[in-house]
Parts: sequence; C-alpha cells; structure tokens
Amino acid sequence: MNLFKTILNQISEPTTAAATEATAKLTERVAEQGGVMQFIQQSDAVGKTLFAILCLMSLVTWYLIFSKSIANYIQTQRSKRFLKRFWNAKSLDEVAVDLKNQGYDNPFARLTNQAIKASKYHHKYGASRLSDVGTGAEFTIRNMRRVIDEETARMENGLTVMASIGSTSPFIGLFGTVWGVYHALINIGMSDGVNINEVAGPVGEALIMTGLGLAVAIPAVLALNAFVRRNRVILSKIDGFAHDLFAFVSTGTSVQLADTQLTAIQSQPTKE
Repeated sequence: MNLFKTILNQISEPTTAAATEATAKLTERVAEQGGVMQFIQQSDAVGKTLFAILCLMSLVTWYLIFSKSIANYIQTQRSKRFLKRFWNAKSLDEVAVDLKNQGYDNPFARLTNQAIKASKYHHKYGASRLSDVGTGAEFTIRNMRRVIDEETARMENGLTVMASIGSTSPFIGLFGTVWGVYHALINIGMSDGVNINEVAGPVGEALIMTGLGLAVAIPAVLALNAFVRRNRVILSKIDGFAHDLFAFVSTGTSVQLADTQLTAIQSQPTKE
C-alpha cells in the first residue's frame, strides 16, 4: 500500500508542477498583452488618429444625448405648467400679467408673449414701418410664424452634428479596419513564414476599429430618431396651440366657440 502511494506521488508531482508552470506563463502573457490599449499602442499614427477621432465623436454624442435629454425634460415640465395657467386664465390680460411675473421660458410662453405684443403693437401704432404693413391679423401671424421657426431651429440644434456622427463613424471605423488588415498583409509579406505574433497586432487593431465605429454610430442614430420624433410631436402641439391663440388674440373668442358658431350658421336653412 505504501509502495502504491509512493508511485502515485512520483507521477502526480511532475504533472502538478507542469500545470502550475503553464498557468504562470499564461497569466504572464495575458498581463503583457494589456487588452485593447496594447493593440492601440502598437498601431501607427494613422491608427491612433482614427482611434482619437472615434473617441471624440463618442464623447460629443453622449454629451448631446444627456444635455438635450435634460433640456427637453425641463422644457416639457415648464410647458405643462404654463399651459395649465393659460387655460385657467380668464382673459389675455391675465395671461400677459402671468408672463410678466413668471417669464417666458418655454416655446408656448414665448409664442404667447410675441402674439400678445404684436397684436397690441399693431393696434397702437398701426403700419408705421415697412415690416408692419398689413392688417393686425397678418402682422400677428407673421410674428407667430417667426417664433415657431425660431423654436424649430432651437429644438434642432445639435441634431445635425449627431446625424453626421451617426453616418460617418462606421466608415471611419471601416477605414481603420482596412488600415489594420493592410499592415497585417505587409507583415506577412515581409516575413519568411506566417507568424501569428506578427499578424495578431494589426488584425486586433482592425477589429477594434470596427467595433468602436459601430459603438459610436448606434447610440447616435437611436438618439437622433428619438429626438426627431419628440420635436415632431412638440411642433404639432405648438401649431395647434398657435391656432387657438390666434383666435383669442384676433377675435377674443376661443376656436371651439368660433367653430360652434360657424357650424350653427352653416346648418341654418337657406332662404330661396
């Protein structure tokens, strides 16, 4: 029995030592590789420049995503509070006082402020300048349309940059991929035989560039679509609110009352 244990120990000791040595070598090789940055450090100036450009694009994209998301949330809350005060007001004079006290820090408040100011200005001074030519309603409509155009431009601020990043970053990553494969082929051609150590660096760089280009493009495109849809919804609400607001400013009655009166007139039988 003791002889059997001795033979077993003699067999297992070299195996255990070999396994320990292999594990130590593998750990050392993993530590030497250093992950993604090891491939970037091995690349040339072109590869590092492309990597820096993609990283900068990613930073700009996430900055726009967070900044516009926070700004849109704040504008939505402010718009809800203003619309609640607007529809609870008894007259436009009360709305004007509310704007003076609370300020106009959202698209609906800015539109209301300009519409009231334009109506009062044209009623007081008339067409004193070339820009004031036309009736009071026409002058008010022009000012409201200008405010809507300004709000549209304000909401679309930064979306062009995001669209450009989303459309160009995959191609920048593809160029980095081509550049890495090109270096891998050069290394293969200059060596006597195929050595995996000479090919692994450029190929790893190529794969990193491909993945980084997609990682930059996907959030940019998804966020762009979300912001565009949100802007479309808000502009639709602004157009509907502008219709009601113009009816208040020009006639002093709501659109619902005007539509009711028009329907009643149209439903009356015509005298032959």
